[in-house]
Amino acid sequence: MMQNVTVKLHNKTVDRFTQEKLYIQLTRILLEEISAGRWQPGDRIPSEEQLCKAHGVSKITVRQALQNLSSEGYLLKVQGKGTFVTGVSSEGCLAMRTRFTEEMFGKEVKGEKATLFKGIKLPPEDAGGYLKTREETYYILNKRMVDGKPVCLEESFIPYRLVPGIEKLDFSRHSLYSLLQEKGAKKIFKVVQTIQIARVQRESAKHLELRIKVPVLVVHRLFLSSDNTPVAYTRFIGRSDRYKFQTEFEKLR
Repeated sequence: MMQNVTVKLHNKTVDRFTQEKLYIQLTRILLEEISAGRWQPGDRIPSEEQLCKAHGVSKITVRQALQNLSSEGYLLKVQGKGTFVTGVSSEGCLAMRTRFTEEMFGKEVKGEKATLFKGIKLPPEDAGGYLKTREETYYILNKRMVDGKPVCLEESFIPYRLVPGIEKLDFSRHSLYSLLQEKGAKKIFKVVQTIQIARVQRESAKHLELRIKVPVLVVHRLFLSSDNTPVAYTRFIGRSDRYKFQTEFEKLR
């Protein structure tokens, strides 16, 4: 039911000294109001003019942010009455799948995943830099095989305090993304992905059956919540002679 009372604005606003686009920042700020329960389903949100004044941004920026939240089902614009909160989506807006392709390995390919290690571990310097922490993480190391041959390693570092009961979760049968969305204290709002060519280090070379310093494909993914808190960091290390990296992005409703 739509309410006549307009919700209040809070002090948090956009940061013009970062490279992140203003409408993305504003989308995140408004989503926080909904996710935190300060804006309830049925509440009318401030007008475009009020949002412009409060955050010092243009109407174009405000409209882009509102359109983002409307398309995801968080807001509903009612002609002549204003824009209202519809609810909190229970699913993430983006599903991501990484897969081995038949085109790369043939139709009879048999892919397997083996967990080499999982447990509490202090993150190395590079992973800690992504996560902005030196505290303990839950670390998972998987090796993917195709027809019995190693193809890539998958390392995941998850801040231990963000996922209660993480030791009981089955990461071998479910994707990291879906488990974090379902069980995590903070939900994934954005993923930053970086792809590079690097030289394989000793431990990874052993698992991939490579010589040390051979070039490999490295894919870094940083998962961020709506307030830019790092939720998880993953690293894929793939043999360039056996691995094809393909990512699908699919809208969820």
